[in-house]
Amino acid sequence: MEAKFFRFLKIVGVGYKARTEEEGRKLFLRLGYSHEVELDVPPSVRAFCFKPNIICCTGLDLQRVSQFAATVRACKPPEVYKGKGILYMDETIKKKEGKKKAK
Repeated sequence: MEAKFFRFLKIVGVGYKARTEEEGRKLFLRLGYSHEVELDVPPSVRAFCFKPNIICCTGLDLQRVSQFAATVRACKPPEVYKGKGILYMDETIKKKEGKKKAK
């Protein structure tokens, strides 16, 4: 399968990891939950892990690639206080300031 469209996802967080099996057909995510999240990759999309914290979704159909990337991102969306979670490579998160101590 020749891939035309790519979506890169970055996993940020201590102990958060991803791995693929069965030639990019299954994606396993360790996201700080008590269990490992298992996702079945659609037939028209492939998933690759270059590093334990970088996921590449490729395919011929942009809509399906983007939809699968959004499904992966929905497993642990980035949070605004620490910046941990799954985010797109070109995405930046503006961090919020936490509570201030009362004087």
